[in-house]
Amino acid sequence: MKKVLAILLFFLMLIVAQPNANAQCAMCTVNAEQGVKNGNTQSKGLNSGVLYLLAIPFLLAGGVGVLWYTSYRKKDTGNLA
Repeated sequence: MKKVLAILLFFLMLIVAQPNANAQCAMCTVNAEQGVKNGNTQSKGLNSGVLYLLAIPFLLAGGVGVLWYTSYRKKDTGNLA
């Protein structure tokens, strides 16, 4: 129990201690902001690309989680009344 609590606390501290990241260049920021206001289709493509890049890691992590859950869960085969 102490080991699980220590790992949870470690990851919580990693999440809390993250610095602010401004990863977009100035041109990308202006393009994204102005494209939405003007109805530009480039901003729709930019948003679709961001969603695509965001979805892949979550799908992979979810797939690994499902495989882990199905592989390592306890199989109760006794006393099936």
